[in-house]
Amino acid sequence: MKRLSRFFRTYRPFTRAGMQEMVAYRANFICFFIGEIMSAFIMYFVWKAVFLSSDSETFMGFTMEDMVVYLFITFLTGYLTYSDGAFSVGMEILDGSIAMRMVRPCSFEMCFLFQELGNRLISMTMIFVPMVAGVEIYRFCITGEVRFNLMYFGFYLLSLVFAYMISFYFNVIYGFMAFFFKNLWGTTLVKETLVSFLSGGIIPLAFLPTGLANVLNFLPFASLSYTPVMIYMGMYSVTEILWRIGLQIFWMLVMMGLSKLVWNSAVKHLSIQGG
Repeated sequence: MKRLSRFFRTYRPFTRAGMQEMVAYRANFICFFIGEIMSAFIMYFVWKAVFLSSDSETFMGFTMEDMVVYLFITFLTGYLTYSDGAFSVGMEILDGSIAMRMVRPCSFEMCFLFQELGNRLISMTMIFVPMVAGVEIYRFCITGEVRFNLMYFGFYLLSLVFAYMISFYFNVIYGFMAFFFKNLWGTTLVKETLVSFLSGGIIPLAFLPTGLANVLNFLPFASLSYTPVMIYMGMYSVTEILWRIGLQIFWMLVMMGLSKLVWNSAVKHLSIQGG
């Protein structure tokens, strides 16, 4: 207990710093959020046109109601599980400030993790409840019945935690590549586009050919967005939910292990530009 208490006492200031950073730059947060929600509405009108042009009320097993819920819960999930680790690590390597982190008597990764958790706490407070409430009000207006399921919602929250941890360690690993390539700006754009597609952020994985969808469902990218969203929508049985969450835990442990291996290799190539 003493060790656990000391652990949280060590990293609590980083969480507080993350919260202060979010509040200090709230204009950036608001502008970014508006831009993202506009993107979600653009996708809504795209899919609405697809359903209107179809002779069937369903498309690949999804109704228009399902698609709307999928779009906005995917947006919410992607926003809450997004990690800025790759950019932050890359910039610190570029400007030399990473040297200060390396001499501190605390874990390099944990500093970033608890700082991001501070950001996420503010994000959860500001957008999580309104977004979920809006989606459930929409479902009630369309179907005339309450579709909210507390059990699936609980599983969704649990899956959301593992999704964030996978995202965090994946992006930290990618950020360590700056030790080798020095600048990750261009490749980051490619990485984010690929991850968005592979995680079902652009189109549901169920819409892809069966063989490809099965492969992508097993990869860690599906655990970032597709798995939590499908759990929220009640598309999985309880048995399948437990299997999916187990897969998320597996990929989280793999990413944690890889981050250690890449870090031990990357620090040998440390060459600070301007530091």
